[in-house]
Formats: sequence, structure tokens, C-alpha cells
Amino acid sequence: MVGYSATPLAKKLGIGPGSRVALIAAPPTLRAALEPLPADVTFIDAIDVQCDLVHLFTARRIELRDALARCRATLRTDAVIWVSWPKQASKVATEVTEDTIRELAFPLGYVDIKVCAVDTTWSGLKLVVRKALR
Repeated sequence: MVGYSATPLAKKLGIGPGSRVALIAAPPTLRAALEPLPADVTFIDAIDVQCDLVHLFTARRIELRDALARCRATLRTDAVIWVSWPKQASKVATEVTEDTIRELAFPLGYVDIKVCAVDTTWSGLKLVVRKALR
């Protein structure tokens, strides 16, 4: 459990029963941190129209830009994207901040609606398609 919340990570991220989740460049410890998972959650290897939730990890601006564009072109408008970037306190070199995510996401029609601590290294920002575009 990370941060001040006793809420399990899977619940914080909104992973519900039957969700199809794509983890992109996730740290190897993430799957274990998501336990316990709701029933029938499926992890998939690629972003596709069947995804309910994409969790993308990056420290590079260009990777984020390309991944967000791919998500917008591929995902349903009701899918959720979590973008995780290294926290400043982690001392991991990064080109990504909350402001970077917003700068790249807003022109694509995404808005951010939640932030959370994923683990001691990563923060996450939840993106959804703006209501007017759904």
C-alpha cells in the first residue's frame, strides 16, 4: 500500500470485474501490487478497441505523445487511460510531469480527473475523453 490511502491499488485505478487491462511499460512489481483483483480481469498485451483501461508508464515525452495519440485513435471513448510518471522524490530522470501529460492530452480531447500514488516511484494521472466528445 502506497501513500495515505488504505484503498487497494486496483480499486484506486478503477479496475472492475471483467475489465480488460493493457499495461504498457509497467514495472515488474505492478501485477503483484494490483492484487487482489476483481473477478475475471484480463491483462492484454496491446492497446485495442476491447481495452477498458490502459495503464502507461513513461519518463519520456515523445513516448507519451505517441502512446496518447495511439490510444485516442484506437480506444473506445469510454475507455480510461492512466499515465504514470516517476515522482520527483524518486530521483528517476524524467521528462514527464502532470503538466506535460495535460499539455499532450488536452488537444486530443482527454481531460484528467484523478491523481494517485501507484508506488514509491510512480504517480498516476487518470485521463478520460471529454464528455462533449463521447
